[in-house]
Amino acid sequence: MSIPELPYSEPVRLHQIGSGVKRTLIPDEAAMRRIAKALDLASLDSFEADVDLVPTAAGWSLSGRVRAKLAQTCGITLEPLPLDIDERFSVQLAEPVDEESDEIVITMEDETPDVVEDGQIDLGQYVVEQLALHLDPFPRKPGAEFVQPPEPKEISPFAVLKQLKSSDEG
Repeated sequence: MSIPELPYSEPVRLHQIGSGVKRTLIPDEAAMRRIAKALDLASLDSFEADVDLVPTAAGWSLSGRVRAKLAQTCGITLEPLPLDIDERFSVQLAEPVDEESDEIVITMEDETPDVVEDGQIDLGQYVVEQLALHLDPFPRKPGAEFVQPPEPKEISPFAVLKQLKSSDEG
């Protein structure tokens, strides 16, 4: 089984963070196409993110701002729907806890930090995730309505045979 390629990756190793890392991420054209495909966008005209990664007492804090000009596809008319995104975000990160416990603790709070894996934080993955979180899951052109087609009278494979039988009798 092959692991699918990430649409956009900008990894930072933990030892490179020091007192903090500030970056402006602008994916190249190939990455923009991969992001558009991964997020099922009609188009992705621009995408930029400013990120600030700083150490905290419990791990790291990743904050920033994502800006994008894109188009989603209307689920009814299949027309492109333009969308401008300009949103701030903040994510808490921590190293995995080495507890020898069979207990799994699940909370409903969104306070649980993301776990850092393989000694690195992929800034590219986080900004694409933030972009995805601000997309409309059901894009619909204003005024577009779905009209249910009429249901067939009989949904039986025998309905055709019944029609044939009644036409033979006549």
